[in-house]
Amino acid sequence: MGLSKGYPLTGLIATPESAITGTMTRMSPTEDPGTPKECKWESYRLIVFNQQQQVAIWTSMPGLRPSPKTSPRNMPWLKDDERINSSTSNLVFVGVMTAQKYLDTRAKAVYETWGKELPGKIVFFSSETSTVPENCPDLPLVPLPRVDDTYPPQKKSFMMLQYMWSNFGDRFEWFLRADDDVYVRTDRLETLLRSVDSRRAMYIGQAGRGNSEEFGLLSLEYDENFCMGGPGVVLSRETLRRIVPHIKYCLRHLYTTHEDVELGRCVKKYAGIPCTWSYEMQSILYHNSSGAQAFTGNLKKKEVHRAITLHPVKSPPHMYRLHNYMRGLRIQDLQQERIRLHRDIYTMAQELGVSLESLKNYEIAEEVRLFPVDPNSEDYPGDTDILGVPASLRSYKPAMSDEVIPWDFLLKLEYSLTDSNPRRRIHSDIKEGLEDITREVMASINSYSRQRGRVVEERSALYGYRRVNSYGADTILDLLLVYRKYRGRKVTLPVRRHVYLHQHFIGLEMRETVNGVEVQPRQESDDKSIQNFLHRGFLNLNFNSQEEDPVQSKIINFILPLSGRYEVFQRFLQNYEDICLASGEKTSMLVVLYQHKSENTFNKTIDLIEQLKYKYRSATIQVLPVSGDFSRARALDLGASNMRADDLMLFIDVDIVFTGSALNRIRLNTLSGRRMYFPIVFSQYDPKVVYGDARKQDKFTINEISGHWRQYGFGIVSLYKRDYRTVGGLDLSIQGWGKEDVEFFEKAVKSDLDVFRAADRHLVHVYHEIECSRELSNLQFSMCMGSKADTYAGVETLANVIYSNPNILHFAKERRQRRINPAG
Repeated sequence: MGLSKGYPLTGLIATPESAITGTMTRMSPTEDPGTPKECKWESYRLIVFNQQQQVAIWTSMPGLRPSPKTSPRNMPWLKDDERINSSTSNLVFVGVMTAQKYLDTRAKAVYETWGKELPGKIVFFSSETSTVPENCPDLPLVPLPRVDDTYPPQKKSFMMLQYMWSNFGDRFEWFLRADDDVYVRTDRLETLLRSVDSRRAMYIGQAGRGNSEEFGLLSLEYDENFCMGGPGVVLSRETLRRIVPHIKYCLRHLYTTHEDVELGRCVKKYAGIPCTWSYEMQSILYHNSSGAQAFTGNLKKKEVHRAITLHPVKSPPHMYRLHNYMRGLRIQDLQQERIRLHRDIYTMAQELGVSLESLKNYEIAEEVRLFPVDPNSEDYPGDTDILGVPASLRSYKPAMSDEVIPWDFLLKLEYSLTDSNPRRRIHSDIKEGLEDITREVMASINSYSRQRGRVVEERSALYGYRRVNSYGADTILDLLLVYRKYRGRKVTLPVRRHVYLHQHFIGLEMRETVNGVEVQPRQESDDKSIQNFLHRGFLNLNFNSQEEDPVQSKIINFILPLSGRYEVFQRFLQNYEDICLASGEKTSMLVVLYQHKSENTFNKTIDLIEQLKYKYRSATIQVLPVSGDFSRARALDLGASNMRADDLMLFIDVDIVFTGSALNRIRLNTLSGRRMYFPIVFSQYDPKVVYGDARKQDKFTINEISGHWRQYGFGIVSLYKRDYRTVGGLDLSIQGWGKEDVEFFEKAVKSDLDVFRAADRHLVHVYHEIECSRELSNLQFSMCMGSKADTYAGVETLANVIYSNPNILHFAKERRQRRINPAG
């Protein structure tokens, strides 16, 4: 029978009719469509539709006559001699189904995250009219001929498999059909696929038979299933070879609107295998049923940690977030592997009698060094005498009784001998650490559970102990577990086991940034060691003397609201002179001065500033007199209005003392258009209560006796003026003391700018008596009284005062009794 000229050569289809063979042109995947070469072809088959004999040739190379708008773009490069098992980069070929509207968002996110780390190649398949997005010009895209983006995408799915086999069938062992909202852990995918024989027909995925509403309506036999498409479907080369000749038949005999169901039916019919029934696939190829909210919250979950694929990730930012989290886990694994290797080296050195100091230049063979890099190089993997210490709760050995580190006891609360509040709730960081420990321990216990026919599940932690020493963190946990044996004689038993865990500290790593951009350290032949780096000072940028330091060159513009308090202002000016003016720091100061109601020091304050300006002629110090009642919010806003858009501002109080180190951190942590810095200052307690004498106070003594960290104080902030306006500025309706800083901090948190908080021991709020006016609003008065109560003394000091004065307890009991029983 002759061939009709009216049918395009678009694929290969198998039918019961006899086959003919012939010769035709075939393109290599790496060649341009305009350069054909001669090759032998396999077979063509006749198709009969509606009792009318028509002829169509369906070759294994779609689009032999491609139009420019549908030709593939950025196809993965492969060498002509690259075949199965010929390299480490041709294990799996991933075809991602997407649509034109998602190419610049979801597809771009997939390609720039896990798509870059595949042990193989990735290509995106979309509709005929799709084009490569401008924001990702190297995206490998195949616009499938005569395919649109309508849903359901049955034709797109089958044509994608056809294209994958036709162009790459002899190049890869495995083929993964994926959606553009799935995340793949490529290292674990490689481990799984290399453990399975790809020469066999394999159809791997999360088995499904439809939900409760669809059960019995999908035309599936009792022994048939399908691999759910969302979490990903893996097909071996043999499976694809069997089904591709029958793809057109499967596409023309659809029973449902579900693309993955029809693919499963086609695989069962022509490859003779169902989807893997393994229950384990539900956790390996994990589908989160919460839809668009999936993987938007906490990622520290066992479901996330043990999965190979995670679906669905609807938002591209969450795809990048998930990828960064997985890379962090990979870094942890590599760090753990490094410590394990150092422990092996440490043990062998002990056995061979080799000193640890000589290991840095030790040769295991002639001209073959144990560590091929210089010990002072940044690529040096670490010190064996520190990282190689065997895991033990006895790694740290105190030399005297004072060096013994006590254990903290963990129950529902935390009990500690080292804290002024010995009985407290378990802090969030410790709770998170304990959850990480438990998850990792259970994963280690169950790593070979399938082979042993048993599983151990964690119910709860009954109690525990924890301490931190110079080597790391030690933890002891008493866990309630459930032991389940599901092979042979089934057993379920509750058991208790102790976990003894040592988490080793890793080596010190440093990174320097200026305005958010990392600074590459300059190489110095005679001064490379980390010890010398630390000796020079942390975050020393080491610029040449001729070059201007980009951090120190930032001018900090102090804005100080002031009303009265002349003696305190004298102390502030002296501190400013010592740290800024005498040392040549690049700063300026603007004092927004109000007339005090009772203290007649307005003119004296101005005279004091003029004297300082006369002493330092080049200093920039200005006074902005303001009439009316004092308002800190209005004062700071007036100060900001006198600055330029690119000025770095520091909102400060007259009670603050500081050092040059604090100024350096302000410059480093404040980035224009990106970040505001809200330092956590240290606030002193009343020295009369703490020391019994106000003259004994030392401003920079930082401990639990002398003061506390003002974690809920946001009045001190460094920011750029343009960012101040972007956030919306201070609420000028707030009069008097307090609340304006909290309102501004909430605005900053809700903005697109980063908010950085950190404790700074060189910013100290000196104690002063707080006067809470009755003219304040109820909320401001309550905040003021709470702050006043916090400034008396710490828990330990107050407890000693109460214990040494029994009358206080007696008075408190009587007062409580009167409140409970007023009639008595």
